[in-house]
Amino acid sequence: MGVEMGYKTVPKSRDHLQSLIPQSIQELAPRTMRDSYTVGIIPLSSDPVLQEKYVSLTGTVRLSRFLEDMDLFAVIAARKFLLDPRLKPGMPCPYTIVTALVDRIEFSGYAPKLTSDVRISGHVSWVGRSSMEVVVWLDQKPHGEWNRITKAVFLLAARDAINSKSAVVNPLKPETDEEKAICKGGQERKVHRIKLKDKELTKTIPSFEEQKVIHDLFMRTMNISDISLQKHELPAGCVWMEDCTISNIIHAHPENRNHHYTVFGGFLMQQAAELSNTLGLLFSNHRPVLTNISDINFTKPVKMSSLLKMHAHVVFTQMHYLQITVYAETWDVLSKQTTTTNSFHFTYEVPEMLPEVFPKTYNEAMMYIDGRRHFYDVMHSDSRDVLTFEPITYFESPDSKL
Repeated sequence: MGVEMGYKTVPKSRDHLQSLIPQSIQELAPRTMRDSYTVGIIPLSSDPVLQEKYVSLTGTVRLSRFLEDMDLFAVIAARKFLLDPRLKPGMPCPYTIVTALVDRIEFSGYAPKLTSDVRISGHVSWVGRSSMEVVVWLDQKPHGEWNRITKAVFLLAARDAINSKSAVVNPLKPETDEEKAICKGGQERKVHRIKLKDKELTKTIPSFEEQKVIHDLFMRTMNISDISLQKHELPAGCVWMEDCTISNIIHAHPENRNHHYTVFGGFLMQQAAELSNTLGLLFSNHRPVLTNISDINFTKPVKMSSLLKMHAHVVFTQMHYLQITVYAETWDVLSKQTTTTNSFHFTYEVPEMLPEVFPKTYNEAMMYIDGRRHFYDVMHSDSRDVLTFEPITYFESPDSKL
């Protein structure tokens, strides 16, 4: 990538790589999924130091650690996909590759063992003009049979050498009917994301059904004998949303940076996941099981010099599920300004029924509707999921330790 090892207060310029960025797709040859397929091993069985980094209080593996691994691995697969015939051996890659969003991360419910290696694999599954969708799998084989831990879908953006504008990437050429189906699934996810964005609550009013949901919640808190509309009473067995939130402040360090000297997206994902897990524990009095992470947005880079604030909210519950939203914002020490940079949506499951969450304000009502949308989208996501094949057997490749 043309980046020097070691932290520098003033990073080396990559301006000299700008001339190596392709100007049109015609300059680039088509690539296949097989070209980008990458597999490696996280050697938990033989590395006690690594075990200390991954162990949880229950003796299993911290799933939040895997989020960093998968984000980094997705970039590796995307980098392997890119090929410019003008680049000679030994020349650095001129591209800047950034995580634009995480479509979703699905967890199987399998609890990974601390003393067994984890296989991480993935490949590019869909390509746009300057974006690449990468699917990443984690599997473990403690007793001779592979167990799926999680599957994640990342959307990466290719930028020029100084991260000032988008850069074209190689087109993707599917080789089989199954690969054509995978590409079709990537296109369907793109269309679905556009539809969701067009319906964001900052752009459009809630649907008639959603407005009725909010009004019904409001009426359930009202004393109908009082005509002032000012006396609110929380229904039995319910909680106010304002009482279901926690926050923290993080000071990132150089070890948390990426190649571009901003905070690594995987680190943000890990911190958000651990904060949401803590809130889930406090809310339910159980250790919540993470079932899904959806729609992680990286709208703005997080500067290394910024303080990072994270706010977690329980925004929706249904039966034994809870939906937690985490917002990340930066506080610039010099300008004193705060900027929301990321949003994360977590779905958890616990072994007993949960109290219903009630919004008090219109702002909380919109958070409730947004959380409700994400929850139902997760529950019905199988209808557009065509990534059903097993990449470990589909692409033959020897294992390698990461």
